Amino acid sequence: MTPRISLLGTTALLFEAPGETSLVTQRRIWSLAREAQGWPEVAEAVPGVNNLMLSLAELPDDPAPLATRLQQAWAAAEPMTPSADSGGGRMVTLDVIYGGAWGPHIADVMAHTGLSLDEIVAIHTTPDYPVFAIGSHPGYCYLGGMDQRIATPRRQVPVLHLPGGAVSIGGGQTGVSASAGPSGWNTIGSTEMVFFDPTLPVPCLLQPGDVIRFRAKQVVR
Repeated sequence: MTPRISLLGTTALLFEAPGETSLVTQRRIWSLAREAQGWPEVAEAVPGVNNLMLSLAELPDDPAPLATRLQQAWAAAEPMTPSADSGGGRMVTLDVIYGGAWGPHIADVMAHTGLSLDEIVAIHTTPDYPVFAIGSHPGYCYLGGMDQRIATPRRQVPVLHLPGGAVSIGGGQTGVSASAGPSGWNTIGSTEMVFFDPTLPVPCLLQPGDVIRFRAKQVVR
């Protein structure tokens, strides 16, 4: 399988990696982003989930040579191991209150999965969740690693005012809202961690390659 490269607006290219989403693929995308960031045409290289956006200072008359260089760089890209030098690789533990008013949809997850409250909490707090990408809204982390036993479809009617810090499940993924806003995910708990602060030199708390570990601070029945 070969990657797909397409124009995105008038001054960007979108690179889409072939195959299924995986940590190995994400590590190659991080490596590709680091290399492409040094190219003179590239203003910013932004990794996503299974993709990479190149924001260009100016779209060339013929983007084909740049697309070819991107394909060649992908073929040569080795999975990047995050480190402090690359801006990632930290382990961050989040204390979560599960259930009750803090997790208003955990009963829906229980009904869908057939699991008890304690089983869902135990399964959710067991894995380490690598941060695949930052997106959706400032500071929000796309995470890998969720146990598919607790996968639950997104809600048919979205919640309009989900608070920041809401820990939720949507399909086969879990995540934490970095700020208040609408969401179609199922909220199972809440954390007090602040993920985005525009007053800081680095506004986003987490970066691709960091790892989140959820810890049950309290389970409300």
